[in-house]
Amino acid sequence: MKHISILTGAGISAESGVKTFRDHDGLWEGHDVMQVATPQAFEKNPSLVLDFYNKRRQQLLAVQPNLAHQRLVDLETKFKVDIITQNVDDLHERAGSSQVTHLHGELMKVRSTFDHHLIYNWKKDLNLGDFCEHHHQLRPHVVWFGEAVPMMEKAIDILKQTDLLIIIGTSMQVYPAAGLIDFAPSSTPIYFIDPNPSISESTDVHIYAEKATTGVDKLVRKLLA
Repeated sequence: MKHISILTGAGISAESGVKTFRDHDGLWEGHDVMQVATPQAFEKNPSLVLDFYNKRRQQLLAVQPNLAHQRLVDLETKFKVDIITQNVDDLHERAGSSQVTHLHGELMKVRSTFDHHLIYNWKKDLNLGDFCEHHHQLRPHVVWFGEAVPMMEKAIDILKQTDLLIIIGTSMQVYPAAGLIDFAPSSTPIYFIDPNPSISESTDVHIYAEKATTGVDKLVRKLLA
């Protein structure tokens, strides 16, 4: 069974109504991301940071997976499929994908500030005074700017073994995620789906310059034919 690795970014979830993390002006709902997405910000103003992620969590609960998420599940009927996502939403899982690696954490989980291995599923608001069993504050289970990306090694291992790579809705400009493409075996066929592709077509690179829902549907039909 051939192995397909899929890298997804904000573009696949945008069509579900999930706001991209940063608008063109670098703000998210009026906040500089450095005020709400760094360890220093959490230390300085934890209430603001928790409120920021509570709003994102509420928004995520109000949206559904779209056709692109759903069509990727169909690939599992014929291929071994690993999804590596930069997104913190759970739309891949809700659509039914069975192997999803979250590079930047998961919005629907929280973790202890005392022991980062203590991770809990969480759908409600997270507030000051919500503690782990060791009586330490819980924080969003997301990777903030300046923090290590703990799932990178797993993602690299996945890509080293891939037969085909699909990139959806990401500029491939943000590191370290952007460097993952270099770990795929040489001459691996790459399919890039994005309205504004940042790489050029070549012998191994095939471009679908369109939104995720239409591009993924076309590619899945092709691969399953």
